[in-house]
Amino acid sequence: MRIATYLHDGRTRSGLVDGDTIRPLPDGIGPLDVPRDVRTGEPVLLAEVRLLAPFQPPTVRDFVAFEEHVEGVRKSIDGRAGVPEAWYDAPAFYFTNPYAVIGPHDDVPIPPGCRVFDFELEVAAVIGEAGRDLTPDQARDHIAGYLIMNDWSARDLQGREMQVNLGPAKGKDTATTLGPWLVTADELEPYRDADGFLRLALTVSVNGTEIGRDLLSNMGWPFEELVAYASRGTWVRPGDVLGSGTCGNGGCLAELWGNRGRQDPPPLEPGDVVEIVVEGIGAVRNTVVAGGDPVPLPRARPRPRHRPRRSA
Repeated sequence: MRIATYLHDGRTRSGLVDGDTIRPLPDGIGPLDVPRDVRTGEPVLLAEVRLLAPFQPPTVRDFVAFEEHVEGVRKSIDGRAGVPEAWYDAPAFYFTNPYAVIGPHDDVPIPPGCRVFDFELEVAAVIGEAGRDLTPDQARDHIAGYLIMNDWSARDLQGREMQVNLGPAKGKDTATTLGPWLVTADELEPYRDADGFLRLALTVSVNGTEIGRDLLSNMGWPFEELVAYASRGTWVRPGDVLGSGTCGNGGCLAELWGNRGRQDPPPLEPGDVVEIVVEGIGAVRNTVVAGGDPVPLPRARPRPRHRPRRSA
């Protein structure tokens, strides 16, 4: 099934995508709890609705599972070549902002203070059943489905704040595209290769010019292993989103900048249209727009290092 959330006639609903139509689900049934024998309403043309993000995730973990991406972005951010040895030990991730989720066709404002804006071509798995300390085999049964993810990035903000060694924060805080709908896991099983990876073709274009092309099967770990690692010592719960991380071969501009030694293609500007297409899932298409100015804050104040006196 392909399960979408949409706005039509002033009402937000979920529905099953069927060709160029969407069949509304009964009230109270959302994308993560659709029974197989559900009855749907009269179909509506997709062209007549506004697609929204399929759901509001409680958490968004973003992995960095493509070796080629790590190598290129490392060159771009800090000028160092190669891939850190620690990358091979376990699938690293960070938590990004669930409140920044936007729909597949929404405008994307440039973050306040950003002058070097970038896209990131990703696919994400969505948890359908709670679990913890899962094995990869168990994790497969906990994945409800997959969708496209674009982890928009303020590269200049990211490069500065990561010098503090805490990972990205405001560099990744303004927008994350999810959509165009949730594709249930069974729909993508025909794409699974002999090594357990989903062999899906990925492309991204800016203003109609293709920038990047890769295969999802070039991940260092399949999604089941990402889910198993995420569940180690904690819970994954329904609606949690786990991004693959950006693919290689032009999955983002920063990778190309690192490999080419210059900002070619240039950073995104207002008016640029970024389209991502993923085989077996669909497409998302967002337009970059101007954002607001940052609210000014002072620099940290160096403080005298007084210590409280010890009591007698």
